[in-house]
Amino acid sequence: MTSLLLAPVYAGGVQLGAYALERLDPAERERILRSCSTNVDNLAAGRWETLLSSAVVVEEPMPLAYALLLLAVLGYAEYAYGAWWTAGVFLLGHAGATLLVYGALRAGSPGAETRRALDVGASYGFNTVLGALTSALPRGPVRHATRAGLLALAVRPVLKRDRTFTDAGHLVAIGLGIGLSLGLDYLSAAKRRKIT
Repeated sequence: MTSLLLAPVYAGGVQLGAYALERLDPAERERILRSCSTNVDNLAAGRWETLLSSAVVVEEPMPLAYALLLLAVLGYAEYAYGAWWTAGVFLLGHAGATLLVYGALRAGSPGAETRRALDVGASYGFNTVLGALTSALPRGPVRHATRAGLLALAVRPVLKRDRTFTDAGHLVAIGLGIGLSLGLDYLSAAKRRKIT
């Protein structure tokens, strides 16, 4: 499948943007991060553009290992399913997990610190694409074990005493991705039945 190579452009752009933010005056840097954040206050005020801006801004440059993992997962998704599929799944996961966490926070009356917390980065979209990619694994035990392992890794931080709402967001994002992969499995099985 042809690829538009969006993965390296995205990962590189996010990383360069983080380095550029580091060079700003701390007050200006904070203002930009807060204006891009999908925190409760911003979404409650109708700043829905943050659903996009928060996906391209990070608080600090990504560690090399994470940046390479992000590039590898998004790059493989582009290779396996195409650039537009990858971008769509990434954005669905980023916005979907954000809105589900936002709804839960609004229902739970969060404190002022949580309402104004910085919530930016690529992790929700990344986790959704990672979960969706499980449909590219061999059918059977490998695919099932990988899905279970990813869910277990995402559940672990949620069970800790010092958990944050982003821990819940990562679990939701993995769940969305695995849900998409199960849908892909169903469509693939239906197509095979139709051919035979």
